[in-house]
Amino acid sequence: MKILVIGSGGREHALVWKIAQSRLADKIFCAPGNGGIAQQAECVDIKADDIPGLLGFAQKEKIDLTVVGPEAPLSMGIADEFEKNGLKIFGPQEKAARLEASKVFSKEMMVKYGVPTAGYKIFDDPYQARKYLDQKGGPCVVKADGLAQGKGVIVAADAEEAKDAVIAIMQDKIFGDAGDRVIIEDCLHGQEASIIVLTDSKIVIPLASSQDHKRIFDNDTGPNTGGMGAYSPAPLVSRDLLNEILDKVIHPMIAGLNKEGITYKGVLYAGIMVTKDGPQALEFNVRMGDPETQAVLPRIKTDFLELMLAASSGDLSSFARPGGMVWDNRACACVVMASGGYPGNYEKGKEIRGLEKVERLQDVMVFHSATKKSGGKYFTNGGRILGVTGLGNTINEALYRAYQAIDEISFEGAHYRKDIGYRAVEKLSGSGKDGKSEK
Repeated sequence: MKILVIGSGGREHALVWKIAQSRLADKIFCAPGNGGIAQQAECVDIKADDIPGLLGFAQKEKIDLTVVGPEAPLSMGIADEFEKNGLKIFGPQEKAARLEASKVFSKEMMVKYGVPTAGYKIFDDPYQARKYLDQKGGPCVVKADGLAQGKGVIVAADAEEAKDAVIAIMQDKIFGDAGDRVIIEDCLHGQEASIIVLTDSKIVIPLASSQDHKRIFDNDTGPNTGGMGAYSPAPLVSRDLLNEILDKVIHPMIAGLNKEGITYKGVLYAGIMVTKDGPQALEFNVRMGDPETQAVLPRIKTDFLELMLAASSGDLSSFARPGGMVWDNRACACVVMASGGYPGNYEKGKEIRGLEKVERLQDVMVFHSATKKSGGKYFTNGGRILGVTGLGNTINEALYRAYQAIDEISFEGAHYRKDIGYRAVEKLSGSGKDGKSEK
């Protein structure tokens, strides 16, 4: 089979890496791809949001399945266009993608179909939003309505900080048109978990639980990022809690979409806050998480390409039976190496050294997020550069392997968190150790 993966980040590298292991995959293309992805796929110079260009390429090459990594092309209706032209695609249609493209739509769906979530107000006028905050006070959460590359959420400690967030989003337009409307939510307290499922609109196949770290600095401080690391499984998510999340969050949302005449096929990802009152839905995404994908896919033993084909064809029944999904019982941890200055201003073009040393390490994978290859060397080409990933019998061991590999890699200004997985390690051992290697 010929497979086309759309996107250029660490998530897409992990998808290409996993698809390459399938007995069904004969040829893999990636548009536009990156320096690391080019090791396993033929990179095609077509942007992820160039839907006519991608459609033309898929038709010309007779692509058997297109796998969409990022949210933007899904929100632009790429699945609708491909299916209209008789091409198989893994990802929901435009109406379903509104779950991520509009936080207002998502919130209204949650309330309508009984999904537990925080109280909220919607504003399209910054003056009215600030006036409301004078009455409400803090803490609270201010969210841009539209897509903001995972950075459109600001947790404010008090009313003044929240009003500054409103000004930044709605007036200064730090997220562009995504900030035309904002949601101001009550602040929930607890721990976050990422619950990712595959669905054919009827059957739900949950993937292993994971947790990511959104803040840029250790101890969960600093601004939000696209994600600085992740690990799987999340000790927080017991079997009983997973079943509760499926029953209260995932199934009601899919059933609600069906009632609205929206057929949802692909990945549904729920960001969950586990509170003392039970799980609460923070948001929905319509694609795999990044970097959660890098921590979950290495644990899947089932042919993931077969799984995606079944979901896109509308029949996951063969994977729903006992034993339909096979997992590696080991833990997996991914630590993101980013450019200095990210998520603010950063420089590109810094040479990356040491990758050849990491290739010799056992149970370690390096997923490229923003790299360019030139003259046989790799260079930085964005904010998040590499997802350094380790497998181990325990989360501690997986983290040790990831940090051991990071010790071998260098580029000017490299930044990474040194406490990825600390909550999991503390929960499992009570030791408070973060599992990183010593230099």
